[in-house]
Amino acid sequence: MRDHGGNMGLAISEFGGDPADWIDLSTGINATPYPVGQVPAAAWARLPEHGSLAGLEGAAQRAYRTSLDVVAVAGAQAAIQLVPMLTPAGRAAVLTPTYNEHAAALRSGGWDVQEVAAIEALEGYDLAVVVNPNNPDGKVYPPQTLLALSTKVGLLIVDESFADPEPEMSLASGPQDLPGNVVILRSFGKFYGLAGVRLGFVLGVPAVAGKIRDMVGPWPVSGMAIDVCKRAFEDDAWAEQTRRQLRQDAARLDVLATDLGWQLVGGTSLFRTYATRDAAKAQRDIATHHIWTRVFPYSDSWIRLGLPGSQGDWSRLEAAMKLSASAAT
Repeated sequence: MRDHGGNMGLAISEFGGDPADWIDLSTGINATPYPVGQVPAAAWARLPEHGSLAGLEGAAQRAYRTSLDVVAVAGAQAAIQLVPMLTPAGRAAVLTPTYNEHAAALRSGGWDVQEVAAIEALEGYDLAVVVNPNNPDGKVYPPQTLLALSTKVGLLIVDESFADPEPEMSLASGPQDLPGNVVILRSFGKFYGLAGVRLGFVLGVPAVAGKIRDMVGPWPVSGMAIDVCKRAFEDDAWAEQTRRQLRQDAARLDVLATDLGWQLVGGTSLFRTYATRDAAKAQRDIATHHIWTRVFPYSDSWIRLGLPGSQGDWSRLEAAMKLSASAAT
């Protein structure tokens, strides 16, 4: 089932209100986005120049502290859609529970896909997928574990869409001589809060990068995305301040959840996942206050919340959670 967060139309159809009335915490997107500022008119009016695209990819390489080749694509989702075509279809395994588009894209591409619950169970497959940190439980596998796994699979896909808050955990910035069968996916929009830009990156050795470039063609991303992303990647002060704020906010949300009797399953500093007695009921109770969260078809207890942005949104969430708790007693 290809269910996702961000489905505000469903929330509004059931609980009413206008989009402006709602706080969407159903995704792991930073609610305090990078300040875009003014985008030059040429970014809208002209096809992106090759040099501009190369400059963007160079900025990404520096930001990710990697020696791997970097290819810009129209979001991490676009990269996921390309993965099935990197090598002839065979047997694939996806470490689950995780973002469901990996298995869905592979199946659509003709792969025989198994969803496995232990990293050791990925061994022996033609292609293996690990989301690191994982969504929705936040589990992290150290670079040494992933490097060891890479020797036991055909192609290893590591989705680092939520790695920006903790760059030291990234395989991209790990050993400089990564094996040629390791491909890393990165998202721009989540940490920088600009999902609408639709920008992501594929990192790999030159042979893999060359194949991806052939697939995406000469203009894989917009001029607007290039301009905004380059400025964001060069703003180290904003990134460090944002990492600190997200850590504080994640801890703040954990306190609110603990007061409700929810147990922390895990997460990152962009989202938190909790075990409740009844996740669907918890989601409904909070949704009556026009705050949308995420539940999962494979768990009756897990609920995931992104982090509010403004103090006003925090106050609304705190009030909604307290009222929900009072109604449950």
